[in-house]
Amino acid sequence: MKVLTQEKERLSEVRSLLGLTDNEVNLLLRPKRVEAKTLEVDGDAYPAWRILHNNALGPGKGGIRFHESVTEEEVESLALAMSLKNSLVGLPFGGAKGGVQVRAKELTPKLLEKISRAYIDAFRHVIGESIDIPAPDMYTNSQVMAWMLDQFEKITGRHEPAMITGKPVELGGYPARGSATARGGMVIVKEMTGSFGLNGGSLTFAVQGFGNAGLYIAKMLHESGAKVVAVSDSSGGIFENSGLDIGNVIQIKRDKKELALGEVGQKITNEELLALEVDVLVLAALENQIREDNVDAVKARYVIELANGPITPVADRKLFTRSVVVVPDILANAGGVVASYLEWSQNKTGQILETNYLDKKLEDVLRSAWQRTFGLYMERNRLISLRLAAQAIAVERILTAERLRGRLA
Repeated sequence: MKVLTQEKERLSEVRSLLGLTDNEVNLLLRPKRVEAKTLEVDGDAYPAWRILHNNALGPGKGGIRFHESVTEEEVESLALAMSLKNSLVGLPFGGAKGGVQVRAKELTPKLLEKISRAYIDAFRHVIGESIDIPAPDMYTNSQVMAWMLDQFEKITGRHEPAMITGKPVELGGYPARGSATARGGMVIVKEMTGSFGLNGGSLTFAVQGFGNAGLYIAKMLHESGAKVVAVSDSSGGIFENSGLDIGNVIQIKRDKKELALGEVGQKITNEELLALEVDVLVLAALENQIREDNVDAVKARYVIELANGPITPVADRKLFTRSVVVVPDILANAGGVVASYLEWSQNKTGQILETNYLDKKLEDVLRSAWQRTFGLYMERNRLISLRLAAQAIAVERILTAERLRGRLA
């Protein structure tokens, strides 16, 4: 089985820190189950996967992405990252991921529904509320989850809303699921500023990526009184030294679909945004945005990984040697999976809990995860990165569960 080289590199650092054995490392690198299928829909074939990386802590948990670049190696790597994320924040889940190789932007609603239902037809035997619970990811949403739930229940002949999360509220979904990743990110931003003794009101922020997570965190930062001086989407970015009116920027995005088409601020490229002299850079776009070839241009003192894998290992090490603090993705963007846990838990028990209670629970889980991570970082006298601290905590919890089950000597 293949795992992305980046994941192997990062686990090698955890191995050195914790003194892991070959057996322990091999267990972490080897998925528990790899399912690969070809979805036949309207005469076309779409490669698809569902991969369970680890289930020592509980059933698998992870999204399903629809994208033309999806490969087995990518899905496997993301499943491993989900294992670490779920472990770090203390959820009773293992890690899993799914994907379909398809040009999602070109799909009609009807074809999207057919592919969504075909996915469940193909993988129904390896998913379920106590086996492996999917959720939305790139180019999938609550409507896709609703179709998948319906197809699963048609096949099984029973209601099982907890088999999938990220559903519409009417089907048992978490009310604030859409903004949960950003809300979790805001919790981490507040914890970070407090832990490092920063004045949050005087910090400047740049947000790369203006999809769901980027839009919401820019809005939350603005509403908190922080100065967001730049934002960007795939078309480019806008910069205003005195701070952007994020409400106005959101309206431009909704009306024109691309930030570059708006008449606000100075137009900049995504690369120029990454190089701005800001206090905090929030990465909410795609993977591998800061690399060996552009890392030296980064001037921010703090970087928040709201996206998955936006910094390569080589670039990560360079930032660490320059004392740039990077809050890793498995901590910074865990709000989404915590919301999924709360949805799953409600569905399993049949309880209906107030939104305020759920929101506070999400904040408490993430605050506790930050404190554990920052605690180990300080215990090691800041000689390790926050990423290494987070991964070490996550790995130890997984391996402890494996030992207790008798799977690991």
